[in-house]
Amino acid sequence: MLAYTLFNLLVSGLQVLAARVQVTWDVGYLNISRDGISTWQAIGANGKLPIPPIYVTQGDVLELTAINNLDKPLSVHAHGLFQRNSSYYDGAGMVTECGIPPKSQFTYVIETRDQSGTYWVHAHYGTEAIDGLRAALVIRDLDPKLLDEYDEDVLLTLEDWGQGPLESMVDMLKTTPLVNLIPNHPTVLINGINANLSQPIRFTPGRRYRLRVVSMSFTYWFKVRLPGHTMQVIEADGIYSQPSAADGLDMCPGQRYSVIITAHDSLKFNHALNVTFYSDFIPQTPGFNPLYHQVPIVYHDNARIKTFTAIEDHEVKWADELAMEPRDKQMLLEPVDQHIVVNVKVLNREMGMSIHAYGHYAYASVPVPPLYTALTTGNMALSPSVYAPQLNAIILKHNHIVELELRNSFAPIMHTYHSHGHAFQVVETGPVNSNSSIPVKRFTGLYPMRRDTITLAAGQYVRVRIKADNPGVWYQHCHQEQHNLSGMAFTFIEAPDVMQQTLRVPQEMLEFCRILGHPTQGNSAGHFGSDMTGIDPPLAINGTANSITGT
Repeated sequence: MLAYTLFNLLVSGLQVLAARVQVTWDVGYLNISRDGISTWQAIGANGKLPIPPIYVTQGDVLELTAINNLDKPLSVHAHGLFQRNSSYYDGAGMVTECGIPPKSQFTYVIETRDQSGTYWVHAHYGTEAIDGLRAALVIRDLDPKLLDEYDEDVLLTLEDWGQGPLESMVDMLKTTPLVNLIPNHPTVLINGINANLSQPIRFTPGRRYRLRVVSMSFTYWFKVRLPGHTMQVIEADGIYSQPSAADGLDMCPGQRYSVIITAHDSLKFNHALNVTFYSDFIPQTPGFNPLYHQVPIVYHDNARIKTFTAIEDHEVKWADELAMEPRDKQMLLEPVDQHIVVNVKVLNREMGMSIHAYGHYAYASVPVPPLYTALTTGNMALSPSVYAPQLNAIILKHNHIVELELRNSFAPIMHTYHSHGHAFQVVETGPVNSNSSIPVKRFTGLYPMRRDTITLAAGQYVRVRIKADNPGVWYQHCHQEQHNLSGMAFTFIEAPDVMQQTLRVPQEMLEFCRILGHPTQGNSAGHFGSDMTGIDPPLAINGTANSITGT
């Protein structure tokens, strides 16, 4: 009882005890070979890759200063952080800001008062993140009950690493069939280095290890297993869950998990953490897709690695958000005020790269970031007419309960969905086609689990819910970078009438827009009313239209 009293005192005193943690990223180009295969001009911070993880304690204020020594604009996003009352710090380039001009710098202020757990930070302008600018972010917990559940904290970052800057790969995709690109596909980095050189994780018999696994990926999925050990999943995307037993993690780009693994009592054997790197959008090819790697789990330097009989994926009990419950016991959000159906669309081309979209139009940036449109158009901000069609803007009313159904009926491959500004309740998955043998799965407990990134399987839908209690403009997108860049995104314009009263964009950000030649007022074209003169027409993609019901 004393521990919980102390915890309450700690939480109530966060404002007094909070530190201001200052981190500087001097962002620039560097020629580097991270995988031992190819050397190319990547993007790093302070002349280094990998970028060291950032550690703060819940309640701290992270001040991340980005100095732009690139030859193009830069923005930085804290993946999974809600940025409540500060949507302008979300870092989504040309959504909540115009970007930091070259030879300029800006400090993002990231509050951690209401969040703890495992996150990451990455660039969010063009291809800068996949070209290197990414790092893990750990927000240490204060809850003594949680801290008592494990003895040591271990971070495991998983990255894809290309054979050149993504822009060059995109150019190649425009003229090359996918099957011919297999030798150019990404390789794997574990904790920032070539996965074949993975450093061992040392286990002491009987100790409990919290393994934080971060998929800092932009193309492929990762499967993580430690045969002979049981994982107790306690966190998904910064949301703490009741401990849930699993044999492995199947992680899409952008997801994070924390699991507790109890070391065996014996020093007789060492073990291997298996990491599989895979995708379904290029053909399966031995030595390329999937790729298999191992991280040594060392109990004793002279012990041999214990081997296990291989089992099929369908025999593995994978962590499943529909079978998990959040510790805070947030009830199912209801009744639903607004039901939104978003359909995955695909425009196939003769050569390799198709255009993927969440909606009727491929997402594209416009002269005025939609946050600034929402803040400067008065009552018109509540009307879709001031947002260009290619923003796929969806207006949410303050505190409404929103159910979003994402339907992957047109794409024969998996996608991801990442939500800025929210962690959504995962309510249901199932087949788009009612004649399918794929089962419908609904959350099984009293309280649906929440997270901010999820897989959208081919031929299936995912149904999630949020409460529109975070006024701002929030980018919603596929976290496979080539799909995001091709237009697989939409925007939530959340409570524009409220944000006009509560958000004040730093003057420095508005000045950056002026330097870069972007208006900061009016509709998407910088005009007032619905006049979109000067904006390229949107790229329409045929197929079932999105739908919105409710008010």
